[in-house]
Amino acid sequence: MSAVEHRYQVRSREERYRGRIFDVVSEEVTMPGGGTAVRDYVRHVGAVAVVALDAAGQVVLIRQYRHPVGRHLWELPAGLTDVTGEDLAAAAARELAEEVDLVAGQLDVLVDLHSSPGFTNELVRVFLARELTDVPAESRHERRDEEADLQVVRLDLDEAVGMVLAGEITNASCVAGLLAAARARDAGWSVLRRADAPVPG
Repeated sequence: MSAVEHRYQVRSREERYRGRIFDVVSEEVTMPGGGTAVRDYVRHVGAVAVVALDAAGQVVLIRQYRHPVGRHLWELPAGLTDVTGEDLAAAAARELAEEVDLVAGQLDVLVDLHSSPGFTNELVRVFLARELTDVPAESRHERRDEEADLQVVRLDLDEAVGMVLAGEITNASCVAGLLAAARARDAGWSVLRRADAPVPG
């Protein structure tokens, strides 16, 4: 291992697409040895996801259609961090209420993950929500588009982990969140971080 890490400097940048959720950019980057290479990537607003665990040790999962893969996937309640001025914990609470009609009395950080760093800078923070209560019926969010088709279930956490290992759950933040929640539970919750813990990097 080299004593000095190479510094990858951006020589030029071209924005190829700008959208509400993500942009596509090309950057010319200096490489070890003196050359440069062009790297295309998706610049993403970021997201949060929530492992909502009830008093019986059951986790709340949703089944939602995802068009890029052309099928329904098991996922955690999740969404974009695209509201100006909203912190990550507030975004997680909002998504929990909007997607599964729940409020958390306690919120902690389980894990942070780069969803696919080979092509995007997207960072997902996965929270653990406990002390769950229902959103009052008159205050519930109206779900539209794919969300109108959401299926919401509660499964034992160990059963959900079994679905991960059997290949039945493949959504990255769901896989990471369920495995992290099971590990945190087995450690007596001692590995959890505060809801306002700094984001890596």
